[in-house]
Amino acid sequence: MPIFSRAYYQTHDFTASTFEPPLGSGPYKVGSVDVGRSIEYDRVENWWARDLPVSRGAYNFDRLRIEFYRERDIAFEAFKKGNLTFREDSSPDLGTGYDFPAMRQKRVIKTTYPDGRPSGAQGWFFNTRRKKFADPRTREAIGLAFDFEWTNEPLFYGLYTRTNSFFENSPMKAMGKPSPEELKLLELFRGQVPDEVFGEVWTAPVSDGSGRDRKLLGRANALLTKAGWIRQGKQLIDENGQPLTIEFLANSPSFERIVQPFANALIRLGIDARFRLVDPSQYQARLNNFDFDVTSRRYALAATPGEAIREFWGIRSATTAVSSNLAGIASPAIDALIEKVIHATSRKQMTIAARALDRGLRAGHY
Repeated sequence: MPIFSRAYYQTHDFTASTFEPPLGSGPYKVGSVDVGRSIEYDRVENWWARDLPVSRGAYNFDRLRIEFYRERDIAFEAFKKGNLTFREDSSPDLGTGYDFPAMRQKRVIKTTYPDGRPSGAQGWFFNTRRKKFADPRTREAIGLAFDFEWTNEPLFYGLYTRTNSFFENSPMKAMGKPSPEELKLLELFRGQVPDEVFGEVWTAPVSDGSGRDRKLLGRANALLTKAGWIRQGKQLIDENGQPLTIEFLANSPSFERIVQPFANALIRLGIDARFRLVDPSQYQARLNNFDFDVTSRRYALAATPGEAIREFWGIRSATTAVSSNLAGIASPAIDALIEKVIHATSRKQMTIAARALDRGLRAGHY
């Protein structure tokens, strides 16, 4: 955990932003700062932990310089020109974007590093504070319209694997039916959680890869009808005659090519779906105030979940501006399972509680 100086913050406001580098205890200290453009970190030569075994082989650079760019495409061009020396990339452009002179001349090395850490969840999150997304059947139906198998081939070059769990790539991921230990825990919340959590865990459907899987769209249509939506011509309306609309909010134009085929499938279901691109500051302001229908986010979790998961899925964070609970999850049962994870007294107990929590979250179609 980070260590902060009590003496320093007795004379400085901990909650205030500042351009004065704070007192720290790590291997680097803040150096030159060009606000909005770059920040440098200088290695501390007499760092107290330099010779400890845990530090050997690390912190080898005298100076780290991080450059900021408004658009990821511009940052990539800077990398191609040699203005940047390191770039971590998980974008679909990996399929074609790295065919440039420096790459062919082997002056750029592309390497894939296996990552054994929990990869968390990546996807579109519904703002359930809005009445139109309150019914989980509506949310599930919308999800069925996303053809991952088709999207993965032409847009992601077959590089992606779909995430199903909020604890993907970890032992905390729920699989199959609940174990006896999970069932014992889940029984405490029967009637407060969907019945689905007591059976096979929810897993995203596999499409036929056509981009318009009629079977999945048929299931989506049936769910929308059960949720009370009424077909009127080419539109779906509620009992008050209000059409079902979805705005996908993004701050990068690279998302449009992914959203548009999805939106086309939703339009076939009678949903008015559209892509909305805003600048980064407006995007952040709208997320802070939960002013969106659907937006994309990736959550990465630690191998041992701590209090941060309250911020992701807890009731209190659902109504707290600037929180990470974008979906507005406000379930007493989910809250109780979160506490079971945080206060577990052994790793086995924590893993069982996390799997039960994962089942509850996935059944909610958030």
